[in-house]
Amino acid sequence: MIDRSRLLRTRVHHEHNKVAFIELFFDLVFVFAVTQLSHSLIEQFTPMGALHTAMLLLAIWWVWIYTSWFTNWLDPETIPVRLVMLALTLAGLIVSASIPQAFEARGLAFAGAYVTMQLLRTAFALWVFRASDARQTRNFARILAWLAGAGVFWIAGGLAEDGARLALWALALAVEIAGPPAGYWVPGLGRSVTGDWNVEGGHFAERCGLFIIIALGESVLVTGATFADLAWTPAVVATFVAAAAGSLAMWWLYFDSNALRASTRIASSDDPGRLARLAYTYVHVVLVAGIVLSAAGDEFALAHPLGHASAPTVIAVLGGPALFLVGMTLFRWAMCGEIPVGHLAGAAALGMLAFAAAWLPPAALIAAAALVLVAVAAGEKVLARRTAARADVALAP
Repeated sequence: MIDRSRLLRTRVHHEHNKVAFIELFFDLVFVFAVTQLSHSLIEQFTPMGALHTAMLLLAIWWVWIYTSWFTNWLDPETIPVRLVMLALTLAGLIVSASIPQAFEARGLAFAGAYVTMQLLRTAFALWVFRASDARQTRNFARILAWLAGAGVFWIAGGLAEDGARLALWALALAVEIAGPPAGYWVPGLGRSVTGDWNVEGGHFAERCGLFIIIALGESVLVTGATFADLAWTPAVVATFVAAAAGSLAMWWLYFDSNALRASTRIASSDDPGRLARLAYTYVHVVLVAGIVLSAAGDEFALAHPLGHASAPTVIAVLGGPALFLVGMTLFRWAMCGEIPVGHLAGAAALGMLAFAAAWLPPAALIAAAALVLVAVAAGEKVLARRTAARADVALAP
């Protein structure tokens, strides 16, 4: 007989639960998934291709973030939880491998593996909590009901074709995305509140930071692989340096101080579930989308660094960083109640660059976009130092 209470993580006040190796192994599947998404977007950079990529990105993010909530409560070092994580990893490989043809021949494979991940993980958590926690039992029963309802649309979409698949999968995503704000309300079971989602904030923040690393790592991989296959002309080398500088600036903007501040904030919050839902579960997908779009821009600019910048190149090179800065603005607002003016100014500057795109070759355009990101990062660092200096003066005797 399994003592199900031993499958839960042990929490120690003011201590941060470590990320387990099985969680990092699970993340490798999503390195593959993000790479598949980027390549799909590059190959089909059309309004419909962008819509398909956006929907698949939401699905990939949703299944990953739900699993991060799962391992925040359940201990992945225990054998039963580890076996579930390995099963999720296998299903995740099928999901990832199906991405390029998810709206074609492999729709049912994608949907079937995706629904399996969502239901298996949630049903297992429900089974664990039924032994010791009535509140969480009701919470996971509600979540399971909503995911099962969404699963009907996922499977139906996998069986359908063309526009019908698109519509059914959009409904499935709408159900899943609406679940948390609706408290997963179910007749007879009521609704969950953010107090039911009492996550260990340090672990949850670290997990989401690791996904940003996954997305940035994929961007570096795409840029490096493309650069390696090209003739290293001055224009190509300059474009590569600019693309790399943009990725480094995005890393700096997220990890230099914002990630630590946010982690400290959620770890000390009286309602960490609310912050985890808004700032991490919802806002972080905007950051990931910006990084994926930027990676496509890097690929386009490297392939054709000189001459006229095509519409896809302009949209990806400028839109990716702008979307990332908007995501960072939302993240800071959600976590700290601040609106970073520098981030909004940077996004505006990228928008203004679009008017000059007709006169700039892709190499110059991506260099300008990288310069904006570096300027925003540098400005934020200077402002942080000035704020700290003023605080030191105010505290001085």
